[in-house]
Amino acid sequence: MTDTRHEPRDADSARPVPFHAVTTYGREQAHLAEALAGGHLRSGGPFTRRASAVLREETGAVEALLTTSCTTALELSALLLDLGPGDTVIVPSFTFSTTALAFARTGAKLLFCDIERETLGVDPASVAALLDDTVRAVVVVHYAGIACDVAGLREVLRDRPDVAVVEDNAHGLFGRWRGEPLGSLGRMATLSFHDTKNIVCGEGGALLLNDPADVARAWVLYEKGTDRKAFLEGQVDKYSWRDTGSSFALSDLLAAFLLGQLEERARIQATRRQVFEAYAAGLAPYAEELGLTLPTVPADREPAWHLFHVLLPTAGTRPVVVERLREHGVQATFHYVPLHDSEGGRRFAARETDCPVTSDVSARLLRLPFHQQLTPADTTRVVDTLVAVLREGAR
Repeated sequence: MTDTRHEPRDADSARPVPFHAVTTYGREQAHLAEALAGGHLRSGGPFTRRASAVLREETGAVEALLTTSCTTALELSALLLDLGPGDTVIVPSFTFSTTALAFARTGAKLLFCDIERETLGVDPASVAALLDDTVRAVVVVHYAGIACDVAGLREVLRDRPDVAVVEDNAHGLFGRWRGEPLGSLGRMATLSFHDTKNIVCGEGGALLLNDPADVARAWVLYEKGTDRKAFLEGQVDKYSWRDTGSSFALSDLLAAFLLGQLEERARIQATRRQVFEAYAAGLAPYAEELGLTLPTVPADREPAWHLFHVLLPTAGTRPVVVERLREHGVQATFHYVPLHDSEGGRRFAARETDCPVTSDVSARLLRLPFHQQLTPADTTRVVDTLVAVLREGAR
């Protein structure tokens, strides 16, 4: 008997399965209406305060500053570190360009480190090999919302208290490492609320501060270099220019939308977990046959359920697989192009570094559709189509 369970469907026989979709839950619009009626559209309004309070509660941060993006939150973190020429920052090569760009803009140079194969997070051994007296910070990315090897990194940095750990936690809000929230593991952390993330407001981000000593200056930088916050709290009789800074703050309108999403965080995370687990369970029986590597979730980590990826057996397979999946209505895609051998990476690097795992993973990684609107039928269809496409290519 012929096994037809994994034959691709004709593209016209079912609706496309989009790679991404934004889901709203109702309170977003109500909060927007309230913000409009209240007339406080700029930053620092009631919805900003409410959303910030949720983030502090969830992460344990001493302060959460809402920003226009994760990129500007990273730029704010770089200003807080007082980086400049002669300093270097270790950044994973397997990440988005702005993870590195935010620090390059200060005049500091970059050292690109490799990732480890288990979680695709920074490899502590690679960090150790790059660590020298010029290093002022290490930026970590919790890829897909699965914590990197935090214990290994802490061991490497045990005798370097002068090196700050900055978490680019764009993927990791609500994830945990050994029970500790992602975003609480370094001196500071950044979040993203871009519409491709779990919690969205179109464009937005946040800087989480975990060291009380950073709070006062962070507010000055956040308030365009002024002591406006101290003025508003009655600590000074007028505010004036005190330091460097910029216009980092998020509009209260976007904060209103963000709060509506944050109020649904349990529902959002539960739905995304179901999608992740459906993919994992559906593909596991075929992984060995098809040469697929599925995501690894170490026992001491709770993911943020941000995305689901597989590693294909060879780099040359991916373009064909992506094309064939899309012919059958399944929108899949790749992810980061390594920064260490990009034009910008070479320009801002302190020196050339070798990141072989990054190069290998980047060429083989395939991301599957992942969002809250996926049904069990959708995830089954994605699994069946991927299995069929790979089997077809193997014949």
